Amino acid sequence: MNGNSRLTTKKIVLVALLAALTTAGSALRITLPVSIGTTSFHLGNILCALSGILLGPWLGGLAAGLGSAIYDMFNPIYISECWITFLTKGAYGLAVGLVIRTGQRQWNYGKATLATTAGAITYAVLYLAKGFLYDGLLIEGLTAQAALIPLVGKLPATAFNAVIAILCAPPLAIAIRAALKKNHLALE
Repeated sequence: MNGNSRLTTKKIVLVALLAALTTAGSALRITLPVSIGTTSFHLGNILCALSGILLGPWLGGLAAGLGSAIYDMFNPIYISECWITFLTKGAYGLAVGLVIRTGQRQWNYGKATLATTAGAITYAVLYLAKGFLYDGLLIEGLTAQAALIPLVGKLPATAFNAVIAILCAPPLAIAIRAALKKNHLALE
């Protein structure tokens, strides 16, 4: 987006589109039962990163958070935590957007990769902190040591989802950005 902070119809439509794609990407998942709960591999993180790259911090965070929370609302396993998902996935898109918008105006593959990495790390820290603080200490009433145990089972999927997003989001963003510019739909 350019320095213009006006909310346009085009921006609203792109936020809604990326939120819908994030919902769909979150639904494309493989849930793995582990001895201490479940963990999932999914494509939602790629769309969270794309939202931040293409829409910037605030609108990208909104699209990432809304899309992920909407997925949670349609899944009885996750519905009670949709508000947390909105915040954590919104932070994913926000972090990506903040990094992509700093410094030089134009971004490239390297900057998109750096931004996606920052977003993935931000989300991983928030997701694991939620697992420890909210799930472990608050909901389950576990001791701090016991609350750390389930996080071990979540680390492989969390790392895998982060790596997939880091590998896939930057080239997709470059291709989508080129298509948007070609069709006079770019926000920049």
